[in-house]
Amino acid sequence: MVSLFFLSLFQIYCLFLCTTTQARTWDEARALAEATTAQLTLDEKVGILIGKGQFGSRCVGDTGSVSRLNIPNFCMNDGPAGLRATKGGTGFPAGINAASTFSRRLMRARGVALGEEFRGKGVRVYLGPAMDIMRSPKAGRAWESFGPEPWLNGESAYETIMGIQSTGVMACAKHLIANNQEHWRYGLSADVDDRTLHEIYWWPFLRSIEADVASVMCAYNRFNQTSSCHNKGLLTNLLRKEGGFEGFVVSDWGATHDSVEENVDAGLDMEQPGDWIVIGGAVYGGSGLKDAVNEGRVDQSKLNRMVTNVLTPYYKLGQDGSYPAINFDAQKPDGSGSNNLNVVVRTDAHTALAREIAVASAVLLKNRKSGSRGLPLGQPKTVAVIGQDAKMPTHNCDMNKCNDGTMVVGWGSGSYTLENVVPPIDAITNRIGSSGVVTPSLSNNIGAAVAAARGKDVAIVFANAMSGELGLYDVVVGNMGDRNDLALWWGGGSMIEAVATVNENTIAVIHSVGPVSMSWSDHPNITGIIYAGAPGEQTGPSLVDVLWGLNPQYPSGRLPFAISDNEADYPASIVYNSDGFPTIRYTEKLLLDYRYMESEGIKPRFDFGFGLSYTTFQYFGLEISPSDTGVTVVVTIENTGAVPGTEIPQLYLGFPANAGEPPKVLRGFDEVFLQAGSSSSVTFNLNQHDLRSGPDLKTLTVLLIADDTDSIWDVPSQSWVRPSGTFTAYVGSAHSDIRLQGTF
Repeated sequence: MVSLFFLSLFQIYCLFLCTTTQARTWDEARALAEATTAQLTLDEKVGILIGKGQFGSRCVGDTGSVSRLNIPNFCMNDGPAGLRATKGGTGFPAGINAASTFSRRLMRARGVALGEEFRGKGVRVYLGPAMDIMRSPKAGRAWESFGPEPWLNGESAYETIMGIQSTGVMACAKHLIANNQEHWRYGLSADVDDRTLHEIYWWPFLRSIEADVASVMCAYNRFNQTSSCHNKGLLTNLLRKEGGFEGFVVSDWGATHDSVEENVDAGLDMEQPGDWIVIGGAVYGGSGLKDAVNEGRVDQSKLNRMVTNVLTPYYKLGQDGSYPAINFDAQKPDGSGSNNLNVVVRTDAHTALAREIAVASAVLLKNRKSGSRGLPLGQPKTVAVIGQDAKMPTHNCDMNKCNDGTMVVGWGSGSYTLENVVPPIDAITNRIGSSGVVTPSLSNNIGAAVAAARGKDVAIVFANAMSGELGLYDVVVGNMGDRNDLALWWGGGSMIEAVATVNENTIAVIHSVGPVSMSWSDHPNITGIIYAGAPGEQTGPSLVDVLWGLNPQYPSGRLPFAISDNEADYPASIVYNSDGFPTIRYTEKLLLDYRYMESEGIKPRFDFGFGLSYTTFQYFGLEISPSDTGVTVVVTIENTGAVPGTEIPQLYLGFPANAGEPPKVLRGFDEVFLQAGSSSSVTFNLNQHDLRSGPDLKTLTVLLIADDTDSIWDVPSQSWVRPSGTFTAYVGSAHSDIRLQGTF
């Protein structure tokens, strides 16, 4: 440890030992915030509401402090999957992988671990989770969020926020709203009708509010022709009046395009970073807000409201108590510098959790087990490890804007340092040890791949597809944030096929930010396919766990989207070319991803919710019972295979024909670990916010209630209503693998 003399003894003590928080109710916190606001000068108020500037802090975003009242600066930092621009943290699996676990338990645990690390580095506001719906499978930042299904996004966001804020760190739900592509993001208009807004894009934010999220970030894009950060319909009417949000609204970095009065009137509280000149000019940062108050263009009462909104979650989460000091410098590529204590916040428990989430999110798409072929692997004597995606990536590439090794996370502000990555080649080599021979071919040269694979007991081929944030028009291998297509990069599909022509036991491992074309998947020599997503730093060890079946619970991952080979099978695409900032009309409405495919009779290669296990499960005993508040659905599941395993039962709801809904939509999921030959029912209750799940629960009970799972947004009445008619409850292992169904 270095530079400890820069801290007081109390700060040093708190840096390492202070982890408890004194949570308050919103009312208690707001009363404290109002009392504090009344004591502030105009300059102090403006300092709390305006960032210090892009390069004015050791954090990605920051505010002024008021030392005389013990109000600290609010250090804000990315990213949603781990600490950006600093060493000493854990590189967790991305949001899309958290969704792939279909496990509330792991989503919550991931949030807790992230909160512990952000707190340990002195970060008060975690800029996440992201909950931008994957409208297009090529969307650049979709991997930061939880996929195209709004209900799964909502549950994932809820659990993440509950975990984060349990550590006393403020979460920031982003990006409000319809922020669904990187091209033209600084000014495009996402035009969305009211019902689609509520049932798709608003839903995860509503669940975030139910989790008491501290802050919400408004997006770069316009929404229905009005900039998101000065859109009163969003920030005041939807977010606060309809949603009941009680925290503060912060702009995305440089997303304030309009006048001070418009932003304040709309409901924006804080501008970050505070010094950017953007489209229309920087009219909110610098002295703009202070001048507007002095000149009477912004009323003092509105200014006080904004400050109170910022301070309320600070008090609610007990951040006015002891809190670790900032001990990193985001202005350095690796978070180092003279002000950095190099405090390590990663722990053995966090490493183990990152590995478990990576294992639980790995989706087994194909397995032709026959003798020594297929998965899990036995004791192969000769193993070929093929592909650039199997080796260690460059870990000093600015915000991960490279793709020269194994892909564990996308690029941009949501990335983190890759110094702790354990690549597949290392983990597999360690697993084989002296019992066999590993032949590596760690390039994407097809000739070298074929030579390495020929005659081996098994060939494990790695390929990837990457995307990220547009930023200042960053281009990575010809891709500007959003992917150009659904192809694997570097000719990965061709390499997999070429290897399969010479090796009868070819295992394909895909690292990707979203769906990719898998037209090669039916090749008879491809005995196994693992979709590993963006699995974080423990990618290698997690794959060894899955390939060799070392953890009896897994594989159990499920696809959080449908995989189809053709882009036309998805209803929305990326607008790449435009004469100016385009208007993008969301004409697909409620029909995204698997919903659209089913409505059009399109059979994807691998459907939403799909994932194989090393054992088999049977569903039986469906019971549907009316109750005072809705309907209870009960089902029992049995492990009919020879080994233990985890099943992910899923509930889909089919609405009455007059409701205008997709054919069936996700409304429940759980994880059930069963020993071979044992049976159990699983429980989850959809009308409770604090859902509980686990292998020890004895009944699968799904309660459908009027204001939640079986309601639609009625535009004329501006309310959630239950349509009359016959509903169908579908229970199964995937969207297209329904085992039982019944009506009510």
